[in-house]
Amino acid sequence: MIPMDKPINVITVDGPSGAGKGTLTQMLAQHFEWHILDSGALYRILGVACEQANIDLTQQSLDSNTQEQITEIAKNMLIDFKVNQQNKQVEAYLNGNNLGNTIRTDEAGQAASKVAAISSVRDVLLDKQKSFAQAPGLVADGRDMGTVVFPDAPVKIFLTASAECRAERRYQQLIKQGVGANMRALLKSIQTRDERDRTRPVAPLVPAADAFVVDSSTMSINDVFQEVVDFIEEKMPSLSSGC
Repeated sequence: MIPMDKPINVITVDGPSGAGKGTLTQMLAQHFEWHILDSGALYRILGVACEQANIDLTQQSLDSNTQEQITEIAKNMLIDFKVNQQNKQVEAYLNGNNLGNTIRTDEAGQAASKVAAISSVRDVLLDKQKSFAQAPGLVADGRDMGTVVFPDAPVKIFLTASAECRAERRYQQLIKQGVGANMRALLKSIQTRDERDRTRPVAPLVPAADAFVVDSSTMSINDVFQEVVDFIEEKMPSLSSGC
């Protein structure tokens, strides 16, 4: 039995949208047989919940009344994650309803970026994110996992890639799904979101001071995975020894 006072091992994977964080996080969680947290999904789910409540998130700035409404929605959300046994993908549930691909759209991503900039919302969701840290360990994917949510994590990864590379990846992904896409519009959307995430006053998107930064622009996901695993096992030798 693990002592109650023994800290839970956490690996954080932060970085901008489209850098490959989600895939890397799933590969790491499967490799080490740890729990997984898609923190970005929490904000995407909240964005969807706001749309369902007819809250306009396209405003240039959200007034205090709107921010209070969004915070209240965040407090009352019942969120669950389940693995689809057929495709092995993590599916998000809001108040018992499977959201499917609704939270994976670019619109949901923009909505997530909007609500994530609200300080009171981040306070509400912070405890929910921390609760995912359970034995034997957690791999947490997000934008401020290593700087805000799990600042004491023994291993912090910051995965990045050029905006052009990320737009191309998103374009190819949409085409494969049979969804029409405009490369110029995708690039603009990514650049706009990057700027908002980097400059927001609350938990801006920056690498933790002790993060291992990996630029995946010219790397395959398998190469990224191997480089990160090598780094993790160097930082945490017990994982490679099976202890």
